[in-house]
Amino acid sequence: MANSTDPSDLSYLVTLKTIQETLKHDTPLEESLNTLLKTLARDMEYVRAFMVIMDPKTENLKLSLTYSPAQVDDITYSPGRGIIGRVFDSGKSITVPRLSDDPEFLNKAFGRSEEELKKLGFICVPVINHRAEEKEVIGALSVDVPLIPADDLAAHCQFLEVVAGIIAGHVAQLQEEMATQNHLLSQCMMSGGMDAPPPKDFVAASKAMRMVLRQTHQVAPSRATALLRGESGTGKELLAEAIHIASPRADKPLIKLNCAALPSELIESELFGHQKGAFTGAFQTKRGLFEVADQGTLFLDEIGELSLDAQAKVLRAIQEKEIQRVGSEQTITVDVRLICATHQPLEELLEKGLFREDLYYRINVFPIFIPPLRERREDILPLAEYFLSDFTEEYGKEVKRISTPAIELLIMYHWPGNVRELKNCLERAVLLCEEQVIRTYHLPPTLQSAESSATGTNLSFGESVAKFEQELLVDSLKKTGGNMLQSARDLRVSYRIVNYKVKKYNIEVKKFSQSKKVRKKLEN
Repeated sequence: MANSTDPSDLSYLVTLKTIQETLKHDTPLEESLNTLLKTLARDMEYVRAFMVIMDPKTENLKLSLTYSPAQVDDITYSPGRGIIGRVFDSGKSITVPRLSDDPEFLNKAFGRSEEELKKLGFICVPVINHRAEEKEVIGALSVDVPLIPADDLAAHCQFLEVVAGIIAGHVAQLQEEMATQNHLLSQCMMSGGMDAPPPKDFVAASKAMRMVLRQTHQVAPSRATALLRGESGTGKELLAEAIHIASPRADKPLIKLNCAALPSELIESELFGHQKGAFTGAFQTKRGLFEVADQGTLFLDEIGELSLDAQAKVLRAIQEKEIQRVGSEQTITVDVRLICATHQPLEELLEKGLFREDLYYRINVFPIFIPPLRERREDILPLAEYFLSDFTEEYGKEVKRISTPAIELLIMYHWPGNVRELKNCLERAVLLCEEQVIRTYHLPPTLQSAESSATGTNLSFGESVAKFEQELLVDSLKKTGGNMLQSARDLRVSYRIVNYKVKKYNIEVKKFSQSKKVRKKLEN
């Protein structure tokens, strides 16, 4: 057919047959579609052929597949902008007789020269997924063509629309693979730079906690002192363990001390050790925790509780890498990586003269703030289901899940005790539960009061419909593990509608992946 529309020239039928045969081959989907574009360009004498696919994560169009003599970098297009963006938005094909004559042609890819733009026309057709109840544009197929008459350009446009119809199902499948990969990356299930897998027993579904994890992986390889800040019960000790495990000292000891757990007169002996006879009751020489942690990591929880004398000695240990046991003048060299934690406002202690300024700056090299649970409610359900799984196994129970009303109570509660309180709450519920489902009456009385404040609400018709719509969407996302593309297919609506509703109702999609993994673990 080349660029002719002579009715007797039926070579385009051979091209269509080749395309269909290509898609039948048992080869990876992306490879098949790339071969298809090569066949298209070769048989139809197109200068280049390429395809953009809507990225479910960003909702932009991503240059995903191409056959072109020129190299191309990663390019994205915004819906509604340029020729390709307009085709995607309208769902209608566009032809450009000469590229240099169209000011809307963005020329973002392939680096076409001014001379080339004068010699090429352009055809862009939508790739439409008809699986959904209402058609959904999922991408666009585009070609650069030599300058040809308008009638021939229209004929090639019709031919490409047929090709787009043939490949639409395969493009939808490729888009789903892209969405799945993005989904796994966002849940830290695939290697993604700083988004490395969370440490064991560490649940991080919210954006805030994923940031904490990124900071953890940034500081872990160094010997820098990390200062973990946050309310009691937020998981500072667990985070210290994560830093140690991800550090080069992982095979050395991690020694922990809660500075608030011992009276001030015993803290120095615990940290630095003592000589026999140094004080009443010192019947033998004892190594301090700095010595025990040599070559490893020392975690000082609630460092704000240290006395000023102990603070001075800790500072010396950090600066000089030397300590002295209580009652001894001999110095001992130690190599310890220090991680500190506090729930206190150290800056206020500085102003009151209760904390040394020089020590403050020494330990505040890399501060990490862990937000309270009430400020990251996306973590409540994944944490609850994790604890449910843990305690079900520990106590030999057959509890399978948490009821929806109980989940609502958990999410509504303000959790002054943070993750520690949530853990205790689930342990109590598992012990009380004699069935397969945690009910509201298995939860502590403090949570029951939250239920009464949420009842008796009169909803308007519109609010009731919206609530029902939201529940349908949440149920679907639970089943699909947060896969919005699959939910769109199950609900027989377009991906765009699902995405719009998710944003409208402020639904945190990522938490459903965490909860699905926990449910699978329970079922197994």
